[in-house]
Amino acid sequence: MARIILQPRKARPFFHRHPWVFAGAIARIEGPVADGDPVAVYSHTGQFIAHGLYNSRSKIRVRLYSWEEAVPLDPAFFRQRLAQAVRLRRALSYGEAPEGGCRLVFSEADFLSGLVVDRYGPWLVMQLSALGLAQRRDWLVEALRELVPMRGLYLRAEKGIGALEGIDLAEGVLWGEPPPENVTIVEDGLRFAVDIAAGQKTGFYLDQRENRRRVGELCRGQRVLDAFCYSGGFALHAARQGAAAVLGIDGSEAAIRLAQRNAALNGLEATVRWECADVFDRLTELVRAGERFDVVILDPPKFAHRRQAVPEALRGYHRLYRLALRLLGPEGLLVCCCCTGVILQEELEQLLLETAVAARRDVHILERRGPAPDHPIAMTCPETAYLKCLICRVL
Repeated sequence: MARIILQPRKARPFFHRHPWVFAGAIARIEGPVADGDPVAVYSHTGQFIAHGLYNSRSKIRVRLYSWEEAVPLDPAFFRQRLAQAVRLRRALSYGEAPEGGCRLVFSEADFLSGLVVDRYGPWLVMQLSALGLAQRRDWLVEALRELVPMRGLYLRAEKGIGALEGIDLAEGVLWGEPPPENVTIVEDGLRFAVDIAAGQKTGFYLDQRENRRRVGELCRGQRVLDAFCYSGGFALHAARQGAAAVLGIDGSEAAIRLAQRNAALNGLEATVRWECADVFDRLTELVRAGERFDVVILDPPKFAHRRQAVPEALRGYHRLYRLALRLLGPEGLLVCCCCTGVILQEELEQLLLETAVAARRDVHILERRGPAPDHPIAMTCPETAYLKCLICRVL
């Protein structure tokens, strides 16, 4: 096995169990190594740190998985890691119902960097963003078959990241039956159709489960705008909790079709109206038309993947916040979600403050929220705290 020797003063994060070793931290490689091979990582003084998988094509040259020198990265190791992740979700009572949905494996938070597994009823969906794990997918599939009852396991490609990692895998069934066009799951009594093969992410935004429930509770009797509504998660929770009227807007025709289907599944067609439009353009039109809402929910897609792109991303959030503040009536609620992990919580709050001051509106943060517990935050890897959700009162 090749040895990765780190530069002086670069070892501390990895002793603290951060799983990403970037190229700049590496002083030299001792021994032959191919992409995807297991390697042992050492400090410059020769102290063992961890076992990982190497990839010369990735900015993350080594992803770390085991900090025990005597524990190899073999099938038994990965089965143990998967079993640990599954036990957590069972302890949380997530996804155990026949029609439940949950994230079974959350990459770095479950010490399986580059692997995501979601459950939608009897189907599992896997995403791989690490070449070393992609090469060991048969081990992962076999372990999941032993650990989780299922009818089928489907692979969704991480297209952008996959290309950067050198992963070339076709989407499709890895084991068992192919999923139907729409798999129905139940969340807090609401039924949602999930498009496993073609939907966004792995088909549904499971990370927002608890936020949808909480925001819905605050919408009784209110006029609600759900911007970037996707398949209607926030909108339908608001409608079910007694919102007076709900408008959901998304730029994807496929998303709006799913949202319409979900409204029909729950008998909420009379409360919710859907529009397929560019969200920025439509919000601008609503402002010009003098429309006002009691609750505005902003849940846009990721605006940046790298820190270098953060300034442009913040300009996008600024524009959204400015429009939302003009659409909110007095004493309204503003829900600001951000899944752009490279933007920090304090950056988002400072931007909201500056936008509110410019608009001459006072904003009080009522709740700071994050992802559902089946997306745990690893203290050793702060990047797992990617989702921010602010519930604010606007005067």
